Amino acid sequence: MASALFIAVLLTLAAVVALASDPGPLQDFCVADNASQVLVNGFVCKNPMKVDANDFFFSGLNKPGNTHNKVGSNVTTVNVDKIGGLNTLGISLVRIDYAPYGQNPPHTHPRATEILTVIEGTLHVGFVTSNPQNRLIFKVLNAGDVFVFPVGLIHFQFNPGHENAVAVAALSSQNPGVITIANAVFGSNPKIDDGILAKAFQVDKKVIDDLQSQFWTDNNN
Repeated sequence: MASALFIAVLLTLAAVVALASDPGPLQDFCVADNASQVLVNGFVCKNPMKVDANDFFFSGLNKPGNTHNKVGSNVTTVNVDKIGGLNTLGISLVRIDYAPYGQNPPHTHPRATEILTVIEGTLHVGFVTSNPQNRLIFKVLNAGDVFVFPVGLIHFQFNPGHENAVAVAALSSQNPGVITIANAVFGSNPKIDDGILAKAFQVDKKVIDDLQSQFWTDNNN
């Protein structure tokens, strides 16, 4: 398991370097200075003379995430917030753990393409193309399989098995962002008018009210 995870991380990171969407660095590195009050597109550079190995280091990706939640999955994110040295490098990494029948629900990354490698178990994955076709591109993946989710498109993963599943994914941004569709639509703060959503989804307002009550509570607890 450990060696497979290590190999997968190397392969996914190598692939994403070629796909990086963030602006390229103009120096060897620009470690994020989280103490700075200056607002820029990204992070201000830390004094390079004060940079050390810990600015490029994260420990713990070998540890399973807690999947005891409503969707049965957990995403361990390694982005610029976790490794300051990723600033300006246009790359990040996640580990995703799935309980049996757990899912990483439909979501998008507004700033990144994602390349996912299954380490353990089986996953049903897919993405939906943009309007007007809205085609579902779908595949069943097993350990060692790799799949790409194009930037900005809604995508998902589902574990159909009786055992846990694990995947590692690299993304072409230091801060890809994530918009979980149901949370954003039904759990926004303030709430989107239920009449607008009822018409959009062609359902009764009560259905929308029930969904908003559930997701709004989840998002704001």
